[in-house]
Amino acid sequence: MPPILTSLLDTDAYKLHMQQAVYHRYPDAEVVAEFHSRNEEDLLPMMGQIEKQLRLAGSLRLSKAESLFLAERPFFSADYLDHLRRKPLDASLLRVFERDGRINVRVEGPWQDVILWEIPVLATISEMRNRFRYPQLGVSQALTRLDQKIDKLQDTLSPEEMQDFNLIDFGTRRRFSQAVQDAVVGRLKERLPCFRGTSNYQLAQKYQLPAVGTQAHEWFQAHQQLGFPLAQSQRAALTSWLDEFSSHLGIALTDCITMDAFLHDFDFELASRYQGLRHDSGDPVVWGEKAISHYQRLGINPASKTLVFSDGLNLDKAVALFRHFRGRINTSFGIGTQLTCDLPGVSPMNIVFKLMECNGGPVAKISDSPGKTLCRDADFVRHLKQAFHLPR
Repeated sequence: MPPILTSLLDTDAYKLHMQQAVYHRYPDAEVVAEFHSRNEEDLLPMMGQIEKQLRLAGSLRLSKAESLFLAERPFFSADYLDHLRRKPLDASLLRVFERDGRINVRVEGPWQDVILWEIPVLATISEMRNRFRYPQLGVSQALTRLDQKIDKLQDTLSPEEMQDFNLIDFGTRRRFSQAVQDAVVGRLKERLPCFRGTSNYQLAQKYQLPAVGTQAHEWFQAHQQLGFPLAQSQRAALTSWLDEFSSHLGIALTDCITMDAFLHDFDFELASRYQGLRHDSGDPVVWGEKAISHYQRLGINPASKTLVFSDGLNLDKAVALFRHFRGRINTSFGIGTQLTCDLPGVSPMNIVFKLMECNGGPVAKISDSPGKTLCRDADFVRHLKQAFHLPR
């Protein structure tokens, strides 16, 4: 079977952005990350093939053209790119095994090395499973469905609205296949002027698109065990990010410890320096209204900021949110599964690859959607809630 992953850049942009920040700021941090499937689905028959594919991914190296492409980004440093060329995916940190009748993938080691494994693990498992379950489906069916969506969007939005609508592909992690995501991104660029970019660096290079992404939950989670007082960990994560990237990559993720706790830490200085916020759980309208009110209380014009919505979106939901907030604050819409794994009869996987430990201690996410909260240590969750004055 040929390799599923053929480029080190076939990953989400935020992984490389975070890796640079970790490489510079926390080179000694040690972490554990694990795969979790919320689907009651038996993946054990394909475990051997999944492990083989992940081991193959460990042999990927940056090409000269890829190195030059990354070097053109103003926020990547020369020393980090040299590190990425010398030490890409480290397969020795990877374990694929059975636990409680289900496949598990665990990666343990230096954070700067573990951090790159999330997207290869998720994209590989998703594609391998789809090959087994839906061998008759592929690019043709995906593009037929996509063209129908594009036709509907063009009928729904006025020309003026289309100019202001910002659509981004966030579909690498749970895509049907690499070929499907490639074809989807190509068709979106061809047919939709409002298509503004992709989270996937390989496709950004191929289609000459912006690569979009800043940080993920793991950035905030790890700061819970990096030596900061727990109550200051979120503020430390926000500040450290600005110290690394200054005027670039200024969209902050808000829901590692609920939106309300985030806004408590998001003071005038931080709100002024960050370009906007990303939504990933909870009611998006409630979240957006909180964000606008917070900017107004701080004396910041919301129209100078951007809200990025990325939680389980489809185009209909994105249009509704766009119209609700239009004229009050800028918006962008990162759509994943509903673009890159929307084929007739296909049930997409609900899978994640999450940080579980940092420097020997537990880390947690307390989401605005209770089902997304993830931590095995109930005592630590209680401690975290207490530190951030959250109800038990």
